[in-house]
Amino acid sequence: MTAAALEWLVRFRRYLSAERRLSAHTDESYARDLRALVKFCERAGVRDWSGLDSQHVRAFAAHAHAGGLGPRSIQRRLSAVRSFYNFLLRERAAGAAAAAGARSRVSGNPAQGVRAPKAPRRLPRTLDADQMARLLKIPPAAAGDRLTARDRAIMELLYSSGLRLAELTGLELGSIDLKDRLVRVLGKGRKARIVPVGRQAVQALREWLAARPGLAHREESALFVGRNGRRLGARAVQARIAGWARRQGLNVPVHPHLFRHSFASHLLESSGELRGVQELLGHADISTTQIYTHLDFQHLARIYDATHPRARRKA
Repeated sequence: MTAAALEWLVRFRRYLSAERRLSAHTDESYARDLRALVKFCERAGVRDWSGLDSQHVRAFAAHAHAGGLGPRSIQRRLSAVRSFYNFLLRERAAGAAAAAGARSRVSGNPAQGVRAPKAPRRLPRTLDADQMARLLKIPPAAAGDRLTARDRAIMELLYSSGLRLAELTGLELGSIDLKDRLVRVLGKGRKARIVPVGRQAVQALREWLAARPGLAHREESALFVGRNGRRLGARAVQARIAGWARRQGLNVPVHPHLFRHSFASHLLESSGELRGVQELLGHADISTTQIYTHLDFQHLARIYDATHPRARRKA
């Protein structure tokens, strides 16, 4: 690949960071997938992004599959290629790069119609209501136990409002409205949404906000902070939640996204409102939310098997 072609990757990374505000993990995934694309182009003799066509992209996916990469990983690679070419097309239309003398010359998105091998549908794992209640049954924070107050507020808010981990760590003090029991969240693609906050979460947040000044630096605006007084990072949240799961006697691995899956599953079981759950989760496509209907069906199937006279096994 030419130096000019590689420069577009640098610009794309800046775009992901500055405009789309993707998490560091997602940004690194895009970078890794596009590095694989560059290697493929060099083997195929493609020197510029305008020289890549749909046949090349299909061969790129097929090569990854032959190398043992799973369907979901190939889907992610193709998504990275599509996003990159959409960026190139946008830059061409806007003429932003023309002034720099490096106008994007692509005329279409070669990955648009390329599909990855079909992946088996995996249902997200959840905690049932009893397990979640056990996890959240943390004694009220003793005076001065600021970290316990913070961790309880984090877990209550994750389960109450179905937040993503990046959404939680990105919250500011002004994001929470305890009077109206609402939280304003900045989700994927910088899309904002407002989500209700449950009573237990409000109580836990009040306790944390009373304890927070003893930890946070005076100028720190983040809602949740660590021992150093600065914004709490994603790894720290993961470690604290895993620690509380062990302490509360749960014999299953618990991570922040498990709260989101449990929130969606429990809400759908109770309400049956798929569209409402979609809005609360911030899913752009309802098909993403529909996976929870399968979880709901499993719940109903268990009830049927346990109670219907024709379903019960004879002793």
